[in-house]
Amino acid sequence: MLSRSALRAASSASRTAIPISARTLASVATSQVAPSTPESKKPRIKKFQVYRWNPDQPEKKPYMQEYELDLNQTGPMVLDALIRMKNEIDPTLTFRRSCREGICGSCAMNIEGTNTLACLCRIDVDTSKPSKIYPLPHTYVVKDLVPDLTQFYKQYKSIKPYLQRKDPPTPMKENLQSVADRKKLDGLYECILCACCSTSCPSYWWNSSEYLGPAVLMQSYRWIADSRDQFKEERKAALDNEMSLYRCHTIMNCSRTCPKGLNPGLAIAKIKKELAFGS
Repeated sequence: MLSRSALRAASSASRTAIPISARTLASVATSQVAPSTPESKKPRIKKFQVYRWNPDQPEKKPYMQEYELDLNQTGPMVLDALIRMKNEIDPTLTFRRSCREGICGSCAMNIEGTNTLACLCRIDVDTSKPSKIYPLPHTYVVKDLVPDLTQFYKQYKSIKPYLQRKDPPTPMKENLQSVADRKKLDGLYECILCACCSTSCPSYWWNSSEYLGPAVLMQSYRWIADSRDQFKEERKAALDNEMSLYRCHTIMNCSRTCPKGLNPGLAIAKIKKELAFGS
């Protein structure tokens, strides 16, 4: 009969023997199977043609510069490609970006002929043709892919995009609204002011100094439709002229191009309806 010390020694030996054997088998299996790494894949070289213009060189006209990237080493979105171009190839390439989640609207640009967000636009994996990237159309260009949105934000400020009340505020009390009234704001408040819709609108191209454009008009209706706002009539009166609102001819480019899937054309139609027939 074995003593307690002998039993403990035998148990300890059996526990250590199993992991050693397992490690040996794992080591043999690993050495026999080649690791699958991105480097082992066949390169997929994709060409990108990017709009370039430098205000510090006014004598040089805008041009398209070509970059080549291996898609195996690049993220799936166009913004991933642009970041690689800037970090690894050409640090002078200029563009806006921030959240990378389709929330801030900073990386709005024209990709393959469509206004969209670079962070939400997937790279066309067809390597036989280049992808073309431009700044938002019919805007002044600050540099490369950076548009000047000064006029756009000036128009947004003009609609007073905040809650306005005639009643004095009640201390420690919120401005409540019903579930049904809150639902009326769905499809309006989600706008991130990327300007994709406004810069795709031909009416805005030719009348941007006076026509407010799809994005700003949708935000105007967002406050007109808000049951908590008490300046509804004043907001409508500010739009009741031949230029601010009625330059919209329902071309609907705005609704087709919105990267958030919103419908500015519908919001504009609702404003026209309220001005014609009342709320």
